Amino acid sequence: MSKFKLGDENFPALFQAADHASLTAQLSYYFALKSYLFLLVAAALISFYYPTDLIGALASVSLFLITLCILIWLKVQKPEDIWYNGRAVAESVKTRTWRWIMKAEPYDDDVPNEQSRKEFLLDLKSILDQNRSLSAHLQSDKNNGDTISIQMLNIRNLPFEERLNIYKNERVKDQANWYAKKSLFNKRRAKQWFIASVVLHAIAIGLLLWRITNPALSLPIEVVATGASAVLTWLQAKKHNELNSSYSLAAHEIVLIKSEAELVDSDKALSNFVVSSESAFSREHTQWTARKNV
Repeated sequence: MSKFKLGDENFPALFQAADHASLTAQLSYYFALKSYLFLLVAAALISFYYPTDLIGALASVSLFLITLCILIWLKVQKPEDIWYNGRAVAESVKTRTWRWIMKAEPYDDDVPNEQSRKEFLLDLKSILDQNRSLSAHLQSDKNNGDTISIQMLNIRNLPFEERLNIYKNERVKDQANWYAKKSLFNKRRAKQWFIASVVLHAIAIGLLLWRITNPALSLPIEVVATGASAVLTWLQAKKHNELNSSYSLAAHEIVLIKSEAELVDSDKALSNFVVSSESAFSREHTQWTARKNV
């Protein structure tokens, strides 16, 4: 393992703060959504088994009140927006950081070191200014590190060949593996949840046909239908199919990017390669964020 490996802890403090805010908001959003869907099914189940029982009715009402509170919380707090804004800031900072340590435009050797540092810091400030709504969610203890870490300086000062190898292994290869794994993961999850939805719908249809043959039967059709709707809602929220397509496309694009690395033979070529690669990495995230806001 290279001693110049650039871990998350070596990136600017703004990256770490935005990354933490994004992950926290993402966990909160999905926890709230899971709780909402689970409680809806539980309320329907209690209502079915205890239709005339006072305690059962009170329990159902309580659960529906809790789900209402969850909906209000999601609307007011908007954890999904914090999640995406935090991710946008973190990825923007990461892209700028890689361009700076690789001496890619606008931070190449044609610019004096002190000026390149100032431009880098101004770019990070601009990223934060464009996402001021995120500021309230950035924890101060995650923002007390260095803006330019020792590891960043060490890599920037390496010879051209070493910087190229680090970029190929630590950035391009890492992104290729990440997108490939995420594509397969979302493909499997999409299939699993689709099967679950089909099974629940089939059960509901079967129960309806059964009740037609015997109207006196009391069957949990509404409960199963609520469960099927919950599965569909979860599948739509997770966007497994869209993510699978998006990540698969990005993974194939990165394969082409990796082949371009063989043609890099100078600092200028490295700068162009890094700018092109980072634009490709940013494009996938920007497109996904745009689709989310539609």
